Amino acid sequence: MAATVEIVPPISTREPHGEFRNSVLTDFSREDNARAMRDALRKVHSELGREYDLVIGGKMVTTKDKIKSANPARPSEVVGVHQKAGAEHVEPAMQAAIKAFEFWRTTSWQERASLLLNASALIQQRRFEFNAWMVYEVGKNWVEADADTAETIDFLEFYAREALRLAKSTAPVQLAGERDHLQYIPLGVGAVIPPWNFPCAIMAGMTSAAIVCGNTVILKPSSDSPTIAAKFFEVLQEAGMPDGVVNFCPGSGSTFGNALVEHPRTRFIAFTGSKEVGLDINARAAQPRKGQLWIKRTVLEMGGKDSIVVDADCDLDSAVEGVVASAFGFNGQKCSACSRAIVEESIYDVFLARLRDRVAKLSLGDPVENKNAGPVVNEGAMKSILNYIEIGKQEGRVIAGGARATEAGDGYFIQPTVIADIAPNARLSQEEIFGPVLAVIKARNFEDALEIANNTEYGLTGAIYTSSADKIERAKRDFHVGNLYINRKCTGAMVGAHPFGGFNMSGTDSKAGGPDYLYLFTQAKSIGEKVK
Repeated sequence: MAATVEIVPPISTREPHGEFRNSVLTDFSREDNARAMRDALRKVHSELGREYDLVIGGKMVTTKDKIKSANPARPSEVVGVHQKAGAEHVEPAMQAAIKAFEFWRTTSWQERASLLLNASALIQQRRFEFNAWMVYEVGKNWVEADADTAETIDFLEFYAREALRLAKSTAPVQLAGERDHLQYIPLGVGAVIPPWNFPCAIMAGMTSAAIVCGNTVILKPSSDSPTIAAKFFEVLQEAGMPDGVVNFCPGSGSTFGNALVEHPRTRFIAFTGSKEVGLDINARAAQPRKGQLWIKRTVLEMGGKDSIVVDADCDLDSAVEGVVASAFGFNGQKCSACSRAIVEESIYDVFLARLRDRVAKLSLGDPVENKNAGPVVNEGAMKSILNYIEIGKQEGRVIAGGARATEAGDGYFIQPTVIADIAPNARLSQEEIFGPVLAVIKARNFEDALEIANNTEYGLTGAIYTSSADKIERAKRDFHVGNLYINRKCTGAMVGAHPFGGFNMSGTDSKAGGPDYLYLFTQAKSIGEKVK
């Protein structure tokens, strides 16, 4: 993976300065920013189709089988060709990670944090290029891609600071005649299995959290977004990462992924993806293998069926904007996306009318042109979503969209779809669709709406729109989700401000981007030393 090396300060000297601040999102209404983005898109387009190797212990590895990553807006356009790791690559990757762990675990917190800061500096320099890779590989528009890159930068900066805070941990009580310590040590070798929908931020967040704590990693990116992961891996190398600390291994989940999860030397698995795959990983990890010395730790984020409750006394225009942004941002392909709008019956009809008008204004097309809505990620996803739309036509009333958007091109485009009059227990109300499909449910009153909001097996995000202080307090107490938002959209969690993770079948409530996230990648060692 040859890449242009840019000069950054030595790894041993980088330190965070000042308090953490979230990255400012790029204003593409400014012509200089728009021009820079167009330039980056042209540059990245000239690099499409390149072949990338596995990297195991710093060594480049090629395989007979390949993964071809395609542009979902133009499926014939190959973004990257990747080697496909199989079960036979698990042992070499594990041995490389074990070897690296022996020195990386004793590398100072300062040096490990500096690696993250170096990487952050490089990504900031190439922000528009990272945006462009996401536009081409997963179909994000400029704004969604920029938010993903910004979150990547934020994770690196935030976890570097959190690592330095963790390094200063002390025992809360000092006994007379003793020196008492509490220190956090790394776990070992971990599997990092990220999704394609936040192909940079979640992948980089899980990887950086693991390595800053002294662990080493085998990174298996999604087969829909391996090129973006390769670009991040190149940045880590340029930032000073030693060989073997992260091993880059795109591969099949059913072969390489399962074998990695089951390996007796795998200490932890960090995963973001579907409920079905997450539960399978949890079950496989729970079975001890011959030679295994520990209970494997799983850090799982597994999706949602998220609701926005629209109360009768809310600012209706604001609610419509929030629902549309939450339901159709990145075409609903977010675990935090609003999949259900639960609306009080007294405003139901007027809400539907305004919602239909607002959805009609969304532009649909190639994300290179920065349309509001682009393609879904692949053909399989498109077919699944269209099947759910057909189910919805039987369960409710289509008021917007409802079909494949062939007018947008030969990519995997689906019209932003709103289906009203859905029953609380209908399939469209209960099953995760992961696409641009919004179910609208009528509620008798706020209490009924809150009960409906809690009636799924998930518990990731939710929001309410209301002007009632009492109802806000009721939602804070009884709306059972890991991330609750009041009078704003239910997507767009910000690192530090909104630690992210859900309840129930949404995962282990890992709270990425929060003050306790790094604890998941460490174990606490208590030391009591008698003194004379």
